[in-house]
Amino acid sequence: MNWHSLEEFAAMGGYGVYVWGSVLATGAALALELVLLSRRKRAALGAAALSARLGSRGRTS
Repeated sequence: MNWHSLEEFAAMGGYGVYVWGSVLATGAALALELVLLSRRKRAALGAAALSARLGSRGRTS
């Protein structure tokens, strides 16, 4: 398609609300996934560190 102005591009031939709404929803879902992934990683690393500390407690050198 050829757009002659930014307004025509944003309107997407009358489907701009659906197109840009989908882009926004996808971006929000990806951002949320990154936040949740970061939290899960932090929790897993914390659990692994705790497990290592508790496991080494019973050992004597």
